[in-house]
Amino acid sequence: MLSFLRSFLASMLALIVFSIVAILIIGVFISGIFSSKRPEIDAKAVIVLDLNQSFHEQMQTNALADLGSEDQYDKPGVYDVVRILHYAKRDSSVKGIYIKCINNANGFATSEEIRNALIDFRQSGKFIYAYGDIISQKAYYVANVADKIYCNPKGGVDWKGFAIEEMFLKGTLQKLEIEPQIFYAGKFKSATEPLREEKMTDANRLQLSELLGQFYNMLLYKTAAARDIDTATLRHCVNDHSIQYANDALKYRLVDGLKYDDEVKDKIKSKLGIDRSKNINFVSLAKYAAAVNYKQNGNNRIALIYAQGDIIDGKGDQDLIGSDSYRSLIRNARLDKDIKAVVIRINSGGGSSLASENLWREIAITRKEKPVILSFGDVAASGGYYLSCNADSIFAQPNTITGSIGVFSVLVNMQQFLKNKLGVTFDVVKTAPDADELSSTKPLTEMQKKYFQNSVDSIYLDFKTRVANGRGKSVEYIDSIAQGRVWIGEEALKLGLVDRLGGLQDAIDCAARMAKVSDYRLKEYPEPKSFLEALLGSYKNSTSIKAIKDELGEDGYKTFTATKRLKSFIGIPQTRLPFDFSIE
Repeated sequence: MLSFLRSFLASMLALIVFSIVAILIIGVFISGIFSSKRPEIDAKAVIVLDLNQSFHEQMQTNALADLGSEDQYDKPGVYDVVRILHYAKRDSSVKGIYIKCINNANGFATSEEIRNALIDFRQSGKFIYAYGDIISQKAYYVANVADKIYCNPKGGVDWKGFAIEEMFLKGTLQKLEIEPQIFYAGKFKSATEPLREEKMTDANRLQLSELLGQFYNMLLYKTAAARDIDTATLRHCVNDHSIQYANDALKYRLVDGLKYDDEVKDKIKSKLGIDRSKNINFVSLAKYAAAVNYKQNGNNRIALIYAQGDIIDGKGDQDLIGSDSYRSLIRNARLDKDIKAVVIRINSGGGSSLASENLWREIAITRKEKPVILSFGDVAASGGYYLSCNADSIFAQPNTITGSIGVFSVLVNMQQFLKNKLGVTFDVVKTAPDADELSSTKPLTEMQKKYFQNSVDSIYLDFKTRVANGRGKSVEYIDSIAQGRVWIGEEALKLGLVDRLGGLQDAIDCAARMAKVSDYRLKEYPEPKSFLEALLGSYKNSTSIKAIKDELGEDGYKTFTATKRLKSFIGIPQTRLPFDFSIE
């Protein structure tokens, strides 16, 4: 009887839980249906651009929407933002843009795309106001195109130059008696330095110093042009630490006034000609995107494939470029007779060399049948450049990070750590001398080390050869600019690694010209997931990430993700950037 009651109660509990989940899913589904009607954009609308929002390359479906709030809408991608601002430029209901510019969660090339779209919007004669309590440098890079920039009287503008700080684990690994067994080709290939060095090598310091200097100069020159300030003055302000307080930012004309949030809102109300007691019709980018049809329509089709994240073997997911998945996307675009050209937007620091080779191959086949144009985002380097190098034309922003033509491979010997720290030992039976060569419980033999280095050198030669053939250069020339070195878009253009400087729209325009079509619409890939897939995926990702962040904190979560990425490429030859590349 007791056993029966236990089974009965367990079944009842399972039924109750299932019913609750089913009701929630059905409720969200029905709400999604009823909320699918386009929202209304009333008169005197002001679009809000929050730079603290990280814009992915492709629109993010918001399945767990908070209905009745601004969070109920899908989050626009970078190209969506550009098209939205272009549409708003001609929309009479939109009177201006309000930029929230405390921080900027986006990379330099993404910021460039958005900044150029704002410059284009200003040609309409509509206003752009920007405000932040303390405005970061990356946020200021975008916000300095505004008609008026304001900061909090007790805040200011962060004006100190850029820095890259790298963490090195060699000493930690030595204390733990963990031996990283590293093989690489390219003296600038710095991805493994944190495991094998205690500080930056001279080659890495050189490339990072030049990279930072170029980003810094862009900030100074574009600020000088936008604010009509001499670059020498801006440089002195950094070197002399002249911008310490809000009054300093006003004195040196980095901002137009010192105001609190409510005072800035009053300025906007005055600009709109509405009473101070009324609310401003602020409209988020996401809501505006849901309200208007900002996408181009036409009879012909151009495929636009978004590829963002690490390049891996297999299927991948939303933030991983899986070779199997993306080969299918490119192949389907090639076989579709209605698609006249293919544009691939790549934002990746690379990954698996074999996956990059497979995607290179698919692009090579597609090029024989229709134009293939590559557009580079914040980063298109190492494996991200590998798969792109034989396109008909390559577009990059001046501040895109690209190049990094090099290869590395890492295996870990944990024998001494396991034995001396944990008391764990291993033994093995095998049918051939090298059957256990990928084992982490023993060191490699000299012959095995030679094998792995030969493999890396062979992949590096293939990489250089692919680039040389794709770019119409000699292997010797490519080797001279390769060696794992990173370049910004401006330098890559001079070196012949890219063909044009420009954004995604420029790449699409080029594809249309090459395909000889003017009346076209875009077919965007990967295609949106079904409602249920998006719902379950959003729930799984949001809950798991939140749980880890709550437990480890923000810094701990970054360490966790870096460790997870490191684990994923142990023993697999990699064409990728350093696993942590952050500019402050």
